[in-house]
Amino acid sequence: MLSRSGLVRSALTLPVFLALALGAGCSDEKDQPAAAPRPVRSMTVKAEHLLGISFAGTVQARVETELAFRTLGRIILRKAEVGDIVHKGDVVAEIDPLSLQFAVNSAEADLRNAQAAYENAQITEKRRRTLASSNAGSVADLEVAEQGLKSAEADLGQAQAKLDKSHEQLGYARLQAEFDGVVTSVSAEVGQTVTAGQTVMKVARLDQRDVVVDVPEGRLGTLKEGSIFTVALQLDPTKQTKGKLREIGPEADAETRTHRLKIAINDAPEVFRLGAVVTATANRAERDGVILLPSTAILTKDGTANVWVIDPAKASVGLRKVELDSATADSGRVRVVSGLSEGETVVVAGVNQLAEGQKIKTPELKTGEESRP
Repeated sequence: MLSRSGLVRSALTLPVFLALALGAGCSDEKDQPAAAPRPVRSMTVKAEHLLGISFAGTVQARVETELAFRTLGRIILRKAEVGDIVHKGDVVAEIDPLSLQFAVNSAEADLRNAQAAYENAQITEKRRRTLASSNAGSVADLEVAEQGLKSAEADLGQAQAKLDKSHEQLGYARLQAEFDGVVTSVSAEVGQTVTAGQTVMKVARLDQRDVVVDVPEGRLGTLKEGSIFTVALQLDPTKQTKGKLREIGPEADAETRTHRLKIAINDAPEVFRLGAVVTATANRAERDGVILLPSTAILTKDGTANVWVIDPAKASVGLRKVELDSATADSGRVRVVSGLSEGETVVVAGVNQLAEGQKIKTPELKTGEESRP
């Protein structure tokens, strides 16, 4: 049993101990060091001008036709070789016309027979009509004669059509150029028997030329039909001409993920021959800058794309929603349509390990460069 004086001393010392304990706890919390800023890799946003970038390509004919005979035959003459210039209507090859000429002779004989039969039918019909009008012949005989005349007339028309067709097929023995152009390949020789439709040679038009280039998806930028290109020969860059973009491949190649562009250079000098290797450079246009970010900078949250934007004054990060182009750029990059401005700095790695307002540490960067912790 504590005495009354002991109880009084205990009551007086208890608050003192509590105060000391609380003071010690507050001191420990104040002395605890704050969390160190997290090192991050970052990138200062820069609008890239995709126009003005050069692409390698080749000069190709816009129109290239495969010439072939329309009938079976053995080639007896070929007048054109690879590289030869041909003009519309020029005979470039012939097949043996003997069997076709026989067909024409047979058709002419059939026509003569049909003409004789028709003349006989006319005479018969006239005689039967005269007899019928004088009641010396029956009406039935007249009707038979009239039917015979119609049949002979039809046979005559058929024989004439057969002869016309034979003459046309005889013309197939000669292979003619359909337009002015140059022979780009030959695939049949004299003495070779070819079937109808089998390619004998290819002829390309010289007045319609294209520069064909393959461009990665991410390099299309704001290119559109009608964009102007400067085309220069790779062997002699001083030889230049202007071209106009006339076609953008709507579908990317499944393996290379590139789109094929066709740039018309119809008025180019003769030095831009078919097959020439050239460099096509899109003329820079105003406001053609686009923002490209590494795909690692994108944080997908609740179905939306976000990036961590760095506040340089507070050395902290904040999450911001951005809109991306549906087409993914090349080399693991994505195109930002809206949500970012040129000059802002974003985190490009470890985006899943950051929190809103978290302190970060990143070295000073030059525009368009990435930092590494």
